[in-house]
Formats: sequence, structure tokens, C-alpha cells
Amino acid sequence: MTTLPPLLDALPEAHRDRLLALAHDRDFPDGSRLFDEGGPADRFWLVRSGEVALDVYVPGRPAPVLETLGAGQQLGWSWIFPPYRWHLGARAVGPVRAWELPAAEVRQLCADDPEFGYTLMRHCVEVIADRLQATRIRLLDLYAPVGGGPP
Repeated sequence: MTTLPPLLDALPEAHRDRLLALAHDRDFPDGSRLFDEGGPADRFWLVRSGEVALDVYVPGRPAPVLETLGAGQQLGWSWIFPPYRWHLGARAVGPVRAWELPAAEVRQLCADDPEFGYTLMRHCVEVIADRLQATRIRLLDLYAPVGGGPP
């Protein structure tokens, strides 16, 4: 039995089928760029296998990796909020297989069916919250003084 990505598992079957009807299989070779910071966020992905490194542009330096996503994870949420531009960049770390979903069509599904939209957006907000918390912890690890945590 195949485990569904959390996004698909959160949706009732009818909604899952509607979303997957928009999905296209995509394969990315090792090292390929999926998107660059500032580019148009016109799609998102559900990673089926492999890993994707999220990085940030730093002038004059190689882009540091902020997080690595793997199988079952949703890649991209900048497509939800205007102006629909990527806040980070993404690069395949090894071969990656994913379902690619068109942002405008998914946003339209959300607008047409508020129940679907609420369920999808709730999941996306959970992803955003988890990633922000993970970033906060990494920053504390990086910048907090030794033994400087709460009592």
C-alpha cells in the first residue's frame, strides 16, 4: 500500500481526485533548478521520491541551503499569496520524482469549492507554520549563546 503525501491524505477522496486530475508527473535530474528566488510561483509539487534543497540567494556567495525536503512533502507555497513570486530557490539533490500542480487552476478549485479550499489552505498553513518553526530552531542553534535557552 502506498502512503499518500499529507496533503492528499488530508483531502476527502473526491477532492483528492479533483486535485490529482490537475497533476503531472515530473522528473528532475540531480542538480537541476526547480525554481529561483523571485521567479514566478505558478506551480507547486508533491515530492514522490528524492530530495529538494531550498536555498536563498546571497550576493557573492554560494546559495546556502535552508532546508531539504523529501518524499511526501509539499514543495512550494509562494503560489498561494500575491504577488506569486518564489521566496526561495530549489534544487534537486539527486534524482527527484514529483507531481506538479498548476497554481492558477488549484486556486480556482479553491475559489469554486470553499470546502476544498479550506481543507487545502489549512494544510498549506500547517506546512508554512512547521517550516517557520524549523527555521526558528535553526536560527537559535546558530545564534543563541551556549546555555542561553529558557530556564
